[in-house]
Amino acid sequence: MLHHPMIDRTKIQQQLRQCLTETNFEQLGKKYRGKVRDTYDLGDRLVLITTDRQSAFDRILAAIPFKGQVLNQVSAWWFDQTKDIVPNHVVTVPDPNVLVAKKCQVFPIEFVVRGYLTGVTSTSVWTAYSKGERNFCGNILPDGMVKNQAFAQPIITPTTKSEIHDESIASADIVKRGLMSQADWDRCAQYTLALFKRGQEIAQRHGLVLVDTKYEFGKLPDGTITVIDEVHTPDSSRYWLAGTTQNIDKEFLRLWFMEHCDPYKDKELPPAPDDLVIELSARYI
Repeated sequence: MLHHPMIDRTKIQQQLRQCLTETNFEQLGKKYRGKVRDTYDLGDRLVLITTDRQSAFDRILAAIPFKGQVLNQVSAWWFDQTKDIVPNHVVTVPDPNVLVAKKCQVFPIEFVVRGYLTGVTSTSVWTAYSKGERNFCGNILPDGMVKNQAFAQPIITPTTKSEIHDESIASADIVKRGLMSQADWDRCAQYTLALFKRGQEIAQRHGLVLVDTKYEFGKLPDGTITVIDEVHTPDSSRYWLAGTTQNIDKEFLRLWFMEHCDPYKDKELPPAPDDLVIELSARYI
């Protein structure tokens, strides 16, 4: 496990049963419950509350102390660091767990961008590549690549947004199915690569490697495309320590569940051990 000299794990342990997992603000209007965020519709504004819920395998695994605050504040910082590249939906951040955002028409696509051939799950790019797959959403990879090797250029492997399982899809099919126009796709793809480049540059200056991440975009009533949801957080991104392929994200928790159950099929999952929850909280912080 990683060493976190600045973090008092006793404080984390004291919060294990005090996590923010649910919200109920009926006065704010209709509530939409996502995997991690609860969103309230105010008309032309949205109130996004980032909880401590931990999601993977398209389901909730655990509750992680302080996670929601970290995600919200990290994302707010990245929105500010990238506002010269693409407009964002942020109006204000009135609370560590709360972001007020401009309401927009959300594109039903997650823009996943990858800098390296990696992954551990059955659906990862590396797993598919090792079994002979070479076409990833229209990106043709060469033979002979090895695990954790950098791509010549980052690749975008979009997925459709689904309540059950996200589906990988090529850009041509996105346009053909009417999910986005060609012009909107081109603009969002351009933004995706520019955001990823900025993220990698800043991560490198802090001794990290931004391996892959995902972005979501929407369109304001005036036609402006904005980046929404979150940017370069530990939830939406994979980071390595520079010079290594050591993950500092939630991968180890995913691996624990894969070793102890079938997280894709089992109806009930075993509870995550407290020591792993504390470790993940420390990594977020």
